[in-house]
Order: sequence, then C-alpha cells, then structure tokens
Amino acid sequence: MPKKYEFITVDVFTDRAFTGNPVAVVMDASGLSAEQMQGVAAEFNYSESTFVLPPDDALHTAKVRIFTPRDEIPFAGHPNIGTAFAIALVAERNGKMLGPTLVFEEGAGPVPVELLRDTGGRVRGATLTAPEPLTLGQRIPPETVAECVGLERGDIITSSHEPVIASVGLPFVIAEVTEDAIGRARPNAGAFAIASGRFPFRVDRFSVHIYAHMGNGTGEADLRARMFAPLSGILEDPATGSANGALVALLASLAPEPDAVLKFDILQGVERGRRSLLTVSAEKQGGSIGRVRVGGCCVAMMEGTFSV
Repeated sequence: MPKKYEFITVDVFTDRAFTGNPVAVVMDASGLSAEQMQGVAAEFNYSESTFVLPPDDALHTAKVRIFTPRDEIPFAGHPNIGTAFAIALVAERNGKMLGPTLVFEEGAGPVPVELLRDTGGRVRGATLTAPEPLTLGQRIPPETVAECVGLERGDIITSSHEPVIASVGLPFVIAEVTEDAIGRARPNAGAFAIASGRFPFRVDRFSVHIYAHMGNGTGEADLRARMFAPLSGILEDPATGSANGALVALLASLAPEPDAVLKFDILQGVERGRRSLLTVSAEKQGGSIGRVRVGGCCVAMMEGTFSV
C-alpha cells in the first residue's frame, strides 16, 4: 500500500516569490529508503531536496538528509535554511512557537540554525552555523578553473589567493575572477569530468565557486558569486550557502588581523534569473577561523503530497 508524504517547497535567500534558490522539504520521511529519497530528489530536480527524520539525540530537532538530483551530501546551506523555515512555519500554523535555534543532525555533524522573525513574531528566514571549521585542501591550477567555467586564464585573479579547495562542511574550489568575467562564465561539463579525475575531492564531486568583488558602486552587495556542479546534476546553483561560507572563511583566514569579524552580503543567481542575497560572516580569533554563519530570508511556495 503506497504511503503519502507531505512536502513544502521554499524559495531561500530571498523575500520575493520565484526568486532565490528553491528547496523541497519532505516534512516526515520516515519509511523512505535512501534509494527512494534519491528518486524523489531527482523527481523534484532542485539543486537539493531535504528529508526530515526523527533525531538520534532527543536534544536535537531532527535528522536531515540532503540529496542533489544525483547524490547525497553531508551538508549544504540553502537546504538547512529552507528546512528550518518550513518546520517553524508548520509549527506556527499549529499554534506552536519554536525556540530561537533548531539543531539538525547531518553527515557533517550537528548544524545549529537560528530562526529569523519579523516584528510580529512570524518566521521569515534563518541563519545557520557551519558544522566544521575551515579546511583548505589542494590548490587548483588557474588554467583548470578557467577551462571548467569557460573563461580565459587572465580572468582568474590570483593576487590574493590561488584557486583552492575550501570547506566548512562541503568542499568547493574557490576562485576569484574579475568583475567583468563573472557574468561571462559558462560551465564546461567535459572539463569538469577531466578535472575531477585529476583532483579528486573528499567526496565524489568537483564543484567550482567563483566570486568577484563588486566595484560598481551600486551598494547592492559586496560580492557576486556563481557555483557550478554539473557532476552532481547542478549545472549552476542559484545560491550556495555552503560555498559562500567557505569563501568568507577563506577571506577571513587571509586577512592580516589576528582577530576580526568579516561580514559580506553576497549576490548570486542573477544569471539564472533567480536573484539571491546571502549574508555571510566569519569570526577570527588568534589567527584561527571560528564560527562561520550564513543567513537569509525565505518564501513558502508550494505544498502537496506524493505517494511511494
């Protein structure tokens, strides 16, 4: 007998419908196998879908499993923000007011997510704390990055840092590009496949996150970013909290001050027609990177059921 499962889709890192990065949240995935979750995620075909399960530790809010259209990942940004928003929204509808912070059990470890509320007390978004400290891995040749994202070698800026694998829970190649180049980038899936064989990640994926400092004086954001992960079924992600968390942590590690708090508003998703705005911060004490936080607003979009 098929069982029905309820879901909510949420646009994350935006306050306007049909923008931001959509995520599908299966509110109670008990009974679904990993294979079935992967099938559901492929059916939604969003960058990620999440599946909420009872926690192993009663002090935590839930266990959350995250799937791209092709694989399961241990942590991601916008899925955590959207899942916390969806859980709090359902609680409000049932007359309950959740505490300020939810804690999700994930492959990368516990992820605290602080709810953002409007003046009336209604949930409007969330801010997560990354589950892992900044780790830096292999440097990637600028030529390789340029080939993957369809740019010229001269478009890749290496004066502050060379392209490098960085992670606060999920690894990405982080590379700076010129402000002019970021809009011209186009992913080359063949180049990604070649690069994946040459530079294997901790998990079976090769994802490139490029960014540019905004110097046009609009004041809309401090940085623009784009993330490409065609090997995970994500040609381009509209907004990537885990990558931008790693980016800001990397920038904080490069800052000369031993103690500092770096905070950036980051614009992403413009080329996808899914404008997203992320607020990202990293704390530095005694030269070491501490807490990395990623937050933004959310909009509830669709609700329904499916049967498995």
